[in-house]
Amino acid sequence: MRYKIKHVTEYTYQDPVSLCHNRVCLTPLNLPQHTCISSQIKIQPPPDDLTYRKDFFGNTVLFFSSYTDHDHLEIVSESEVNLEGRPNADHALDSPVLWKEMQQRLASQDDELFEIIQYTLPSTYIPYSEEIKKFSEDCFAEDATLWSACHALMQKIYKNIEFKPGFTTINTPVEFVVKAKKGVCQDFAHLMISCLRNMGLAARYVSGYIETLPPPGKEKLVGSDASHAWVSVYFPSIGWVEFDPTNNLLPTYNHITVAFGRDYHDVAPIKGIVFSSGKQNLTVKVDVTRLD
Repeated sequence: MRYKIKHVTEYTYQDPVSLCHNRVCLTPLNLPQHTCISSQIKIQPPPDDLTYRKDFFGNTVLFFSSYTDHDHLEIVSESEVNLEGRPNADHALDSPVLWKEMQQRLASQDDELFEIIQYTLPSTYIPYSEEIKKFSEDCFAEDATLWSACHALMQKIYKNIEFKPGFTTINTPVEFVVKAKKGVCQDFAHLMISCLRNMGLAARYVSGYIETLPPPGKEKLVGSDASHAWVSVYFPSIGWVEFDPTNNLLPTYNHITVAFGRDYHDVAPIKGIVFSSGKQNLTVKVDVTRLD
């Protein structure tokens, strides 16, 4: 399956910005069965400094700075990606590994899992929390396989949390999401990751896009898509297996991966600082178009 993604971000400033430094993470990853055919990012006004590099997690990140006054900033990312499925999910479904076995291996700091252990630890938006642990415990029966526990947790979050755009911000604690029973995709992802880590398992945050389809008989609106977030869980002898608790499904041909990290803080599409005295207005438009 081949897709074209266009992600347009516009900032309009009340007063001129004299200086800005920004970090952009919008280039899709090259992975097995997931090929970034092309990708480019255009910025207006053109920045004075611009540098691409790989971050600690292997994501492609663009850093740019502008030193001249401007009252408008536009960042346009256009990419083409080819997807061939995610076979790890099929392998995980048949895996006999118990979640308890995986928990014990990670707790013992098995040398083979050295790079994975970081994803069991708390991070900026993922706390150790007794409240979160209690929320998740009924999904983790003593004799449950790692697969069945993760799948049960995904279903519980989907059934208990209402998708409510605008209800939360990126700084909303996961404990509040559990109490309010509302949130957006990043909240669903953070909650599932927090549950897994509080049970001693390794989980990471996935940032990207998902193809959305209009209601029957309706045309798809331009710019109506959005960035998406889901979860990846480590399975021994298989690797990372993805779960989408917002939609209660396993990502296959519709999820386009841009970045992996411990949580949103590591993979925010755009973040930075500006020097200005006024307010700013932000507009984001995303289009995910299937090419074949």
